[in-house]
Amino acid sequence: MLVLPFDNRTGQPSLEWIREAAAEVLRTRFAAAGFEPTSRADRVYALDHLGLPQGFQPSRASALKLAQTLDADSIVVGSYTTDGSGIVAEASLVDVPGLRMTPTVSARGEMRSLIAVFGDLAWKLTRQLDPAFGGSEAAFAAEGGGVPLTAFEQYIRGITEPDQAERVRHLQEAVKLSPAFGEAWMALGREQYNGQQYQEASAAFAKVDRSGPDGLEAGFYRGLSLLFEGDYAGGQQAFAAVARVLPLAEVVNNEGVAMSRQGKDGTGLFIQAAAADASGADYHFNLAVSLKRHGNAEAAENELAQCLKLRANDGDAQALEAAWKGQKPANDSGAGAEPLERIERSFNAAGFKQAAAMLDELNARRLAALPARERAQALCTQAKGYLDRGLLLEAERLYQDAAEADASSAQGHAGLAEVLERSGDAEAARKEALEALELDPANKAAQLVMERVAAKDGTK
Repeated sequence: MLVLPFDNRTGQPSLEWIREAAAEVLRTRFAAAGFEPTSRADRVYALDHLGLPQGFQPSRASALKLAQTLDADSIVVGSYTTDGSGIVAEASLVDVPGLRMTPTVSARGEMRSLIAVFGDLAWKLTRQLDPAFGGSEAAFAAEGGGVPLTAFEQYIRGITEPDQAERVRHLQEAVKLSPAFGEAWMALGREQYNGQQYQEASAAFAKVDRSGPDGLEAGFYRGLSLLFEGDYAGGQQAFAAVARVLPLAEVVNNEGVAMSRQGKDGTGLFIQAAAADASGADYHFNLAVSLKRHGNAEAAENELAQCLKLRANDGDAQALEAAWKGQKPANDSGAGAEPLERIERSFNAAGFKQAAAMLDELNARRLAALPARERAQALCTQAKGYLDRGLLLEAERLYQDAAEADASSAQGHAGLAEVLERSGDAEAARKEALEALELDPANKAAQLVMERVAAKDGTK
């Protein structure tokens, strides 16, 4: 799904930032609801690939071309205008393969409730995409409600400003206004990393929720930032934490580099990196250097030969091979008598998504193989993790799956009750809590929901 920036029909340049804000709200809501919206970075890349500016407002034909470039099945197009002190937004879905457009939906509200207005629009579009969508409107509306509009505006300006210093300034203001705003911390970390402010970047990346959607990428770039500021032990720990979840070649390679910078033997990690991506010339180079350093000359030469087979014009590798064969001194190679292993500086987002999807599929298969009761318990555990992070839509979906997997799951109904309570739907929360208590009268979570709901409305 491709969500395009909305068309600003207010006639007010000061409200231009809402174009991207609309796309961001809808994108995050769709992702939370279980769809697969294209990231903003992919959209910007596609625009650049087509030779179009970021602020381009596409026609229907060019939107379809953009969607085809991104292999998207659906496009969301919309616009907004002002209505006194309020905002009115409307949007439509374009079915790319069928070249059909759905009826327009609209939402309106006060400007101070801008996030809720676009959340309402996302809900209506979600119901068009999937009329059988099982989530509640209350949970959908509550998603993302913890970020103040002032912080959200600063974040949007921080990811869209053309000037790098201005981007940093806006993002710093966003995290100041909302210290738990993970997306803003991630964006700030990227800007500081790109500006070689590695100490500041590592601190920003550390603020990103490790179990959130940006957690692994934040951990990777935090490791790089620590490496470049000379904290090799900290870098090793950061890469190791990512590798425990997703051992991509670039991650274990950099963990090995961090080890070697501390005078430790990272050979095992370089072997793992080269095995994970046999076509990566740098991984074979690093393995060759490490093997040679630790006395395995024959294996080192074989790995260096593999590096040159993959990248014949690698000057440093050519010079190192000549030095090792005694054709000229190693210190004439430009790499020094003791060459260092190479750091991988970019995180393969596509590889990460593919690997993450595979992990999700494996997890789904593992859950499907469990008996109903155990499957429900596992789903409730995952849902609790989302609930603790305030991700209500994700938590609601998993609690519903748990209740469907095991009709006797009091934990599933109690979890749904807490989601609905946090969403502001007291009556639905009470209903789920009562169902949980019928299944298990001693369920503490359901009892607490009942007590809190009763305290708010004065009932018993």
